[in-house]
Amino acid sequence: MRWQGQAIDETDGDALPGLENRSGLVRSVTTPEFAGVTFHEVLARSALNRVPGPSRMPFNWTINPYRGCSHACVYCLDPATPVLCTDGRQRPIGELEVGMEIIGTEIIGTEIIGTEIIGTEIIGTEIIGREILGAERRGAYRRYVRTSVEAKWSTRKAAYRVTLADGTTLIASGDHRFLTERGWKHVADAHEGQRPHLTSNDRLMGLGTGFLAEADLTGLEGTAVTSVADLVSIEPLPGVRDLVDITTGTGDFVANGVISHNCFARGTHEYLDLDGGADFDSQIVVKTNIVEVLQRELRRGSWQRETVALGTNTDPYQRAEGRYRLMPGIIRALADSGTPMSILTKGTLIRRDIPLLRDAATQVPIDVQMSIAMYDDALQHSIEPGTPTTQARLDTVHALTDAGFRVGVFLMPVLPHLTDSIAAIDDALRRIKEAGADHAVYGALHLRPGVKPWFFQWLQRERPDLVSSYRGLYPGAAVEAPKAYRQWLAKRMRPLIRAHGLHAQSEQEHDQARSILRMRTAPPAATPAPAPTLF
Repeated sequence: MRWQGQAIDETDGDALPGLENRSGLVRSVTTPEFAGVTFHEVLARSALNRVPGPSRMPFNWTINPYRGCSHACVYCLDPATPVLCTDGRQRPIGELEVGMEIIGTEIIGTEIIGTEIIGTEIIGTEIIGREILGAERRGAYRRYVRTSVEAKWSTRKAAYRVTLADGTTLIASGDHRFLTERGWKHVADAHEGQRPHLTSNDRLMGLGTGFLAEADLTGLEGTAVTSVADLVSIEPLPGVRDLVDITTGTGDFVANGVISHNCFARGTHEYLDLDGGADFDSQIVVKTNIVEVLQRELRRGSWQRETVALGTNTDPYQRAEGRYRLMPGIIRALADSGTPMSILTKGTLIRRDIPLLRDAATQVPIDVQMSIAMYDDALQHSIEPGTPTTQARLDTVHALTDAGFRVGVFLMPVLPHLTDSIAAIDDALRRIKEAGADHAVYGALHLRPGVKPWFFQWLQRERPDLVSSYRGLYPGAAVEAPKAYRQWLAKRMRPLIRAHGLHAQSEQEHDQARSILRMRTAPPAATPAPAPTLF
């Protein structure tokens, strides 16, 4: 159930901790877009995972293109940072919404000479990863183009004030990257090791605040990018700050006149000898060939076209999907084979695939669920620092319902003493209903073995006053909240859900309903199933 069933093309001695001698790994990749994250690319032998018969899971088949989750965002800007939009206006990055059109850049006529590529590859004229050492570009230039916001992220972390000679100032994390005349550079050096970072010799690229204030920017598209001004200073700011970043179609945007790099968009990780905390966020397994393998499996005569669940283990629309783009191929393969699908995500990147999902829904039934557990921004930033904001996810629910989908919201996990008050639940349900959701699924916090230590560490750091209460609710090896708490939660949730005009299901009722459907659609016992493998 781990790595022994995988194909392998080459080995990497610095691969997964504890797994250097196991098969399955093609290569381990680090890129500047995901500072602190390592992608372990594997060649999967299977894409469709059969759920064992005795399992309580309410589905028969699942596909997980990723293991681990890269929602832990690292790049970020101050929410007040103005971003240049296609109408010539500047809007604070904190006020941008998914789908808005903004200005980005692209390289035209790129020819790379004498290049060393670090953790990346070149396809045609597109540079994937964009970490290039010793490169000389010939006959190429960068120009401004129209792009759109594909996702939005927020977090809290230390920040720096960057000041240029023309008076331009920006507040950004040390991980954030700006374009200089010598390529992309981080605001500050890494705490460990080295990385390209801004120095007093750098000149940044873009328009500059003076030009932004004086010029008509509606005709900017297609013009060449030039330098702005010399870097004057980088000043660390005290404490931590709320910071925001976005994913765009071009991989960049114009932040206060400077070209800025965009942000790209537990327990089962222990099967890979990794922990469910930091490793889950930073060691991401990617099944790069999953579309080809899935297409082959769907052509088998034994395939019964049962519903396939996506998002059952890790999020299929996590930030890594912005780099690998596996979901469009998976959706097409399932729809073309006549296979129904369900998708559960907390990622706003699903909006990218709405046209594709709408087309696929003309061929097969598609069930879409959005996971939105917390509606207090500070709590959400603390527990899910790299996920899209609550409002961005609600906006995604709205976009999906506008596209004709009946969307459910997973209001779970409900956190005892944190999100289970009447006021908190009522506010959450009001916003869910306003977003156009059809139903809400609720359930109390589960603390599986791989998650429990991580959560209690967070609790001890952020809410030590609740540690004793949680130890009483989840003593020893307990995974679920006590039955009495779950009954109390149901009595509180159901009247409120009905009052807001939503259909209500507890997690258990949702699973039971899906399990009945699963039993009704299960293939005959004589039908052979593929041997179970992790991939």
